[in-house]
Amino acid sequence: MRSHNVNLRSRASYLGLKQMAAVALLLIGLAGASSAAYAQATEWQKIPIPALPPFHPAEPKRVELPNGMVIFLQEDHELPLIDGSIRIRGGTKSEPAAKVGLVDLYGEVWRTGGTKSRTGDELDDFLEARAAKVETGGSVDSTSLGWSCLKGDFDDVFRIVQDLLQNPEFRSDKLELAQQQFAESIARRNDNPAGIAGREAAKLVYGADSPYARQAEYSTLLAVKRDDLLAWHKAYLYPNNMIVGLAGDFDAAAMESKLKAAFASWSKGPAAPKEKVEAHPAKPGYYLVSKDDVNQSNVRMVAPGIERKNPDYFAIEVFNEVMGGGFSSRLFLDIRTSRGLAYAVGGGIGSAFDHPGVTRFVLGTKSESTVEAIQAVFSDLDDVQKKPITESEIKRAKDSILNSFIFNFDTPDKVLRERMAYEFYGYPLNFLEQYRAGIEKTTVADVNRVAAKYVHKDQLAVLVVGNPKDFDKPLSTLGAVTNVDITIPPPPGEPQVGGTGQGSAPGSR
Repeated sequence: MRSHNVNLRSRASYLGLKQMAAVALLLIGLAGASSAAYAQATEWQKIPIPALPPFHPAEPKRVELPNGMVIFLQEDHELPLIDGSIRIRGGTKSEPAAKVGLVDLYGEVWRTGGTKSRTGDELDDFLEARAAKVETGGSVDSTSLGWSCLKGDFDDVFRIVQDLLQNPEFRSDKLELAQQQFAESIARRNDNPAGIAGREAAKLVYGADSPYARQAEYSTLLAVKRDDLLAWHKAYLYPNNMIVGLAGDFDAAAMESKLKAAFASWSKGPAAPKEKVEAHPAKPGYYLVSKDDVNQSNVRMVAPGIERKNPDYFAIEVFNEVMGGGFSSRLFLDIRTSRGLAYAVGGGIGSAFDHPGVTRFVLGTKSESTVEAIQAVFSDLDDVQKKPITESEIKRAKDSILNSFIFNFDTPDKVLRERMAYEFYGYPLNFLEQYRAGIEKTTVADVNRVAAKYVHKDQLAVLVVGNPKDFDKPLSTLGAVTNVDITIPPPPGEPQVGGTGQGSAPGSR
C-alpha cells in the first residue's frame, strides 16, 4: 500500500511539473505574442503620412447677365443627369411678424399650387412619368426652386421651371392643405425634447421675436392668404435677385446659350432689401423647461457666436474640433468615455455666413446625472485655461478637418453648391481654398487665444429640458432658475388647454 502511495505521489509530482512547464511555456508564448502584437500595434505610427495633395476642385463657369442674374455651370459627364437650382434672395427674416410662416407656406404652395396652365397634381403626373422632380422651398434668407432630370428630358422639365417662375397660381385649396399640415406640426412641436431644446435655445441667443428664432403659430399661419403669396412672388422674383446653378451632363457653352435665351429678356427689378437683424440675447443663467414624461435631460449651453468673415474663424474651427468635435474631443473623452455621464456631448463656437452663429455646447444625459454633467462641462471649459490645448491635439484636429474636407467637396455638384453660397453671401469665390489654407496655418497659439477670447462659462445661458423631480440635485444649486413656458397658443377663437412651464424666460418669450 505504501509503495503504491509513493508511486501515486511521484506520478502526481511528475504531472505537476509537466503542467508548470506547460504554463511557463504558455506565458512565454503569450509574452512573445504580446510583444509582437504591441510591435504591430505601434508599427503603423512609423508609416510616413504624405502631405495632402493640392486642392483644385473643378470650377464652375460663372456667367452674369445684363439683368443681374448670376449663372454657374458645372459640367459632370459621369451620369446622363442634369440637376438645377435657383436661389432667390428674400426669406423668413423679411416676412411680417403677424404672418410668420408665410415663406414656408410660399415654398410649399409654389410647387403644389401649380401654374396657370397646369395644376400641381398634373405636374406630378408629368414629372413622375419621366422620373424627374421639381421642388420649391423657403429658408431664413432665401427661397429656392430645384429640379433633377435625365439629360434627354431637360427641355421639357426646364419649361416647367420657367412656368413656375413666371406663372405660379398658388391655388387656394393647396394653401389650405399646407396650412393644415403646418398646423399639425405646431401641435406636435413639444413632443420631441431635443426639438424643444434647439428651439428655445435659439430664442435665448437671438430673442423670441428674432427672425432667427421666432416660430409660426396657428394665428400667424391663418393670417396668410393667397394674395400674400402672390405679393411675395411679385416682390422678389426678379433676375437680379437670383442665382442659378446647373450641374450635369451638358456642354457649358450650349447650356449658357439656352439659359440666356430663357432669361436675358427678363427685366431687372428692385433689389431684395438687405436687413440687418440685431440679436437680443437673454441674460446668462439657468433656464428650465419642465417635462415630466422624460427620463433624460437635453442641455444647451448657448451664447452668440461669430460671422465667418471674422479673422478668427479658422482658429475657431480647429478649437471646435479639439473641444467638442468628435470621439477624440476633450468633452467626449472626459464626460462620456471617462466619467460615463452622457450619451451625447459636444459643441463649440458657432458661426454663420451673414450674422453671428450660436455658440453651443450640447449635452444629453440621464435625469439622475443632470447637474453633475453640467458641472463636468463647466470643469472642461475651465480646463481650457488651466490646461492649454497642446500641439498634439492641434495636429489631430487639423488632420481630422482637412481629411474630411476633401470628401465634403469631392464631386462637382458639391463644389457648385458651395460656390453659389459664396456668391449669395458676398464671399470670395475661392473661399474653399482660403478655408483649407487657413486651417493649415492655424497654430497652437491661435487656438488658445480664441479659446480665451470666446469661451466663458459665466456668459452662457444654460437651458435644460427635463424632469426636475428626477435630477440628482435641484438645478437651483447652480444658480437662479427661470422657468420657460412652452405652452402652444390655441387657434383663434379656441380656449387654451393645458400648458407646460410656469412663466416665461426673459428674452425667450
